[in-house]
Amino acid sequence: MVSILNTVDTSHEDMIHDAQLDYYGTRLATCSSDRSVKIFEVKNNAQTLIADLRGHEGPVWEVAWAHPMFGNLLASASYDRKVVIWKEINGTWNKLYEYANHDSSVNSVSWAPHEYGLILVCGSSDGSISVLYGSADGTWDTRKIGGAHTIGCNAVSWAPATAVGATLDGASAFTTPRQYIRRFVSGGCDNLVKIWKEVDGQWVEEYKLEAHSDWVRDVAWAPSVGLPNSVIASCSQDRRVIIWTTDNLEASSWTYKILNQFDDVVWHLSWSITANILAVSGGDNKVSLWKESLENQWMCISDVSKGVGPLHTTTEQRTL
Repeated sequence: MVSILNTVDTSHEDMIHDAQLDYYGTRLATCSSDRSVKIFEVKNNAQTLIADLRGHEGPVWEVAWAHPMFGNLLASASYDRKVVIWKEINGTWNKLYEYANHDSSVNSVSWAPHEYGLILVCGSSDGSISVLYGSADGTWDTRKIGGAHTIGCNAVSWAPATAVGATLDGASAFTTPRQYIRRFVSGGCDNLVKIWKEVDGQWVEEYKLEAHSDWVRDVAWAPSVGLPNSVIASCSQDRRVIIWTTDNLEASSWTYKILNQFDDVVWHLSWSITANILAVSGGDNKVSLWKESLENQWMCISDVSKGVGPLHTTTEQRTL
């Protein structure tokens, strides 16, 4: 059963578009149409506002925490066509870097797995995707994928870091340097899900996944749990959530299964850290949790309406 452990009064003055906990689950970042980003410390069922970040000139759609090995870094994406990277130094949050090379709203930001380095991918309504590379000397290198999605890109998500030739036993991983192939997935207004791969420093379209009949609103690449298969979830204006799977990333053999068709547009997706539960939220004001059965069927194990409590439960007891 899903139970609400805590509610946070953010004091935002307009609609909240995103809320993300950091790596340790002790800090919550929120963003809003009021153009602000707020950071709260959440401990012992209480929250304390520790930062109110004002640097955007339009609604802020999404926030993303970097891995703590790079320090306390937070990225924010806004309708003002900018991406801002914020950093905490000695308890004070300041703007570290501002990227303003998009021609329209920046809708999504996602930090790469820390094994890839300090890298941020950004998707924009101008149809392009930017990849920002942070270096040790504090400078940023940028690469842009023009025309990635016709009309616009709505969502981006990184593939988990899997070493080339890695297996479950991983014996060679301890004796040879790891080599990673960087990939991410994007979803756009062309109804497509696309997988991008870095080849010799350039980003190329590796796969084009077609099944949605309307704008793709979110994509989420499932975390790796050591198995050789890859799993991506996508959701769309067509009210469907689709699960894409492949046993071999190097072969163009992606298959898909429709998880469910909902009563309203589906906006966001989020995997559990063990990749066995998918959270889905949409225009029906519900957050539902889905789990794949042993018979490879996706089952709704719980849903919460408007944040007021569980509506549908199973015999399993779960908390978020």
